[in-house]
Amino acid sequence: MNNKRFAMALDLVDDPKMIAEYEDHHTRVSAEIKKSITDAGITVMDIYRFGNRLFMIMEVDDSFSFERKDKMDVGNPAVQVWEQLMWKYQQSIPGSKPGEKWVMMKQIFEL
Repeated sequence: MNNKRFAMALDLVDDPKMIAEYEDHHTRVSAEIKKSITDAGITVMDIYRFGNRLFMIMEVDDSFSFERKDKMDVGNPAVQVWEQLMWKYQQSIPGSKPGEKWVMMKQIFEL
């Protein structure tokens, strides 16, 4: 199996207290939220931060699609609560569509 990798970006509200709260939430993600991620076919999800910019690397298996993940999330009340909470801290990155969260980054180099 050959895993696919996606790189995505998102901005946080540029407020040190809110950024600290956001990071704290990510130190204690519930088992139910983690299960929703792995059940969708995501095998690796790493999030990095610089200032208020987030960068996420996702590796997925052959069962993954963004459409399938979206459908699963809509039907999962715990994910809906989590996503609503996260919007408190997140803001769309410049150049994204209105209401769009994580945006796909274009790979420009590979070694």
